Amino acid sequence: MVRLLVYASIFMLLVMGCQKSDIVHQGVKNNMVAEDATLQKATLAGGCFWCTEADFEKLPGVVKVVSGYTGGQRKNPTYEEVSSGTTGHVEAVQVYYDPSEISYEDLLEYFWKHIDPTDSGGQFFDRGAQYRSAIFYHDDEQKRMAEKSKEGLEKSRRFSKPVATEIVAYKTFYDAEEYHQDYYKKHPLKYGYYRHGSGRDQFIMEHWGSETEQPKSKVKETYSKPDEASIRKQLTPIQYEVTQKSGTERAFQNDYWDNHREGIYVDIVSGEPLFSSLDKFDSGTGWPSFTKPLEPGNVVEKSDYSHFMRRTEVKSQHGDSHLGHLFPDGPEPTGLRYCLNSAALRFVPKEDLEKEGYGEYMRLFDQKRG
Repeated sequence: MVRLLVYASIFMLLVMGCQKSDIVHQGVKNNMVAEDATLQKATLAGGCFWCTEADFEKLPGVVKVVSGYTGGQRKNPTYEEVSSGTTGHVEAVQVYYDPSEISYEDLLEYFWKHIDPTDSGGQFFDRGAQYRSAIFYHDDEQKRMAEKSKEGLEKSRRFSKPVATEIVAYKTFYDAEEYHQDYYKKHPLKYGYYRHGSGRDQFIMEHWGSETEQPKSKVKETYSKPDEASIRKQLTPIQYEVTQKSGTERAFQNDYWDNHREGIYVDIVSGEPLFSSLDKFDSGTGWPSFTKPLEPGNVVEKSDYSHFMRRTEVKSQHGDSHLGHLFPDGPEPTGLRYCLNSAALRFVPKEDLEKEGYGEYMRLFDQKRG
């Protein structure tokens, strides 16, 4: 009976997909990116905005992704109204990005590789015009690039059916309810069940395979993964086991679980900044725990189905090091717990930030004092 109930629960999660009819409107998201003349904006619809937001937030150069509704007639629509299919709106995301790090063309190329561009009736598990794919251009240059990108995809003959994704002039974007923002972080288990059951990742792998790799940042990469011989020479046995073999060190018997000094934590392999002592808390687990990354672009989250369970693995972007796992049981303000292995980290105390090349982070601790 217990097993049947578990299967039934999983089935319901999959069936719901983006049909989140039990969601109460919690207000428009109020922590939008501050106006910044250096940032540009792309508006894209790729089916369930949970998935589209999660995909684009991992890109280097992307500052923020907001889920919402666009393309329809109704002002300030609710999720229930949009999901009914009567407003003309689609679930979409607005991507705020730094063009000095990633281009609009790169975003489009990444977009094509994370949707089914041949489906005019929705996307994967979610059916209806409110889940159709579309590119909403903000100016003539974006329109030109979108049309060129679509034409290139059609000429590639990657798909046997014609590309159905619309290219439409942008008008207005309405933020989705707060519940939907960063859903994949707030509810990783439910999100993982939905995403796997939707068939999205299976479709992507079938048609693109390893070509779904993220576009490289235009900024010169300071951090990188050394060769195997260098890694073996650099790391202790436990550091190698954790970072390269996805091992786990012993609780309460590691360097940083009770470290209370001010500073930042960097990848032991690549040196890329990962977490700050300002976001560290005592989780009682015996491992260093954080509510959020210091540099989200340096932290990668992946589904982990090992040990007969579904978890969210946390890895470093440039070093490709296994760091630990992400859980949805942390304190405010994020409600998240990045549970990490000390063996994957190196602590740089505040007083050493300048001399070790991390001087830009001194401002965080100066602000705290202020």
